[in-house]
Amino acid sequence: MAFTTYRTRPIGIPARTSLAVGGLVSRVHAWNENRRTRNALSRLSAHELNDIGLSRGDIDRHSSVRF
Repeated sequence: MAFTTYRTRPIGIPARTSLAVGGLVSRVHAWNENRRTRNALSRLSAHELNDIGLSRGDIDRHSSVRF
């Protein structure tokens, strides 16, 4: 049987800082993955992009999503 505990007091400054840094790292990771995908798609020819159902404009449209 598993026991679940609930935090009854607010988290302290170190925990909040850790959460903020973790969020920042996650956002940087997402940005880098988006950058790598955009670069890989940019190297494809128009014919290859058409094969996967994309156009040059789609690359810019999908990569402009803010994180």
